[in-house]
Amino acid sequence: MSLLNDALRAAEQRQDRPEQPAAYMGGQSSSRGSRPLLLIVVVLLALVIAFMGGYWMLTNSSSPQPMVVESEPSQDQRVQRTAAVVSDQQPEVAEPEPAQRPEPDPEPIIVAQVTTEPLPAPAEPKASEPESAALELEAEPAPVVAKAPAKQETRPAEAEKEDEKPEEVSTAGVKRVPETPAATDRSTARELERLVSAGNITSAERGLAALTQAQTAPRSRYVVARALLVDGKQDQALGWLPPEIAAAHPRLRLLRARALHANSDLAAAVDTLSSDVPPVQDHAEYRVTLATLLQQQGQNTEAARHWAELIAWDDSHAPWWVGLAISLEAQGEPARAARAYRQAAELPGLPRSLADYVRQRLQALRAG
Repeated sequence: MSLLNDALRAAEQRQDRPEQPAAYMGGQSSSRGSRPLLLIVVVLLALVIAFMGGYWMLTNSSSPQPMVVESEPSQDQRVQRTAAVVSDQQPEVAEPEPAQRPEPDPEPIIVAQVTTEPLPAPAEPKASEPESAALELEAEPAPVVAKAPAKQETRPAEAEKEDEKPEEVSTAGVKRVPETPAATDRSTARELERLVSAGNITSAERGLAALTQAQTAPRSRYVVARALLVDGKQDQALGWLPPEIAAAHPRLRLLRARALHANSDLAAAVDTLSSDVPPVQDHAEYRVTLATLLQQQGQNTEAARHWAELIAWDDSHAPWWVGLAISLEAQGEPARAARAYRQAAELPGLPRSLADYVRQRLQALRAG
């Protein structure tokens, strides 16, 4: 600026000096030639000043800012950054709209359970913050995120162990259906048969007495009464075979008739069996006993009818043919009796004593 002032002052002084016209014209031409130089100097000065001002502004703007040292993030901040990294790495897992699914996804629930305290709203991260957060997580993983996968890995192992354990069936809530009287009678009869086979008839009678307090027990009565009848204890057997109970069961009537016949009461035995005659196909033994007792009582016609029904049902039993032959011979029909004897002799399974009797009767009928 001082140089500019000096130049202006010198120019004014030259203008104030009196000179000749020629000289004045020459001076005027010289002053005109010095003006471009002055302008160049002014422009250069302005450029220098502008350059220095710009440099000063540039140095002030590019001066390093004070370094901010971040302290180590707290556990809540780590959880926030972990959630941000997880959401960045898995963009496809999006939280459903409230209108479609009211319940949140499982992953946000796990994060909510870990962060028990309310977290402040995080500031908008710069473009470089996710990368730095990811590097920080790789260098120092958060303890909460590290524990969660471990629990998830141990849960399937525990579930597999529970699956390998044998399934225990609980019977606490299962109602046990009580046995019917018939089922109880069957199971008790099997137990009484074991006692009778072991020769413990007294214990069998005690068991039967306990059972008959609740029901009639026809099967159990049959087991004990038959054992007593085999042992020759007809009176004890009749004690377990009262008429009112035996009347409803053919097997009990048969045992009662045999016990009465063993006590020489033939009429009572026949009456017991004749009161209700069952079908042949269901009770063949019952019909054989009735036919035999009828023959002993002299009722040969009725006996022959029962023998004929038995043979019509099954003609392979030789003793039944013998019974029919005896009844026919007693009725005065020798020809039919002889044919029945011959049929019995031709069939297998005839006892020796009965076979001898058949031969004798055949010889007698031929001779007669």
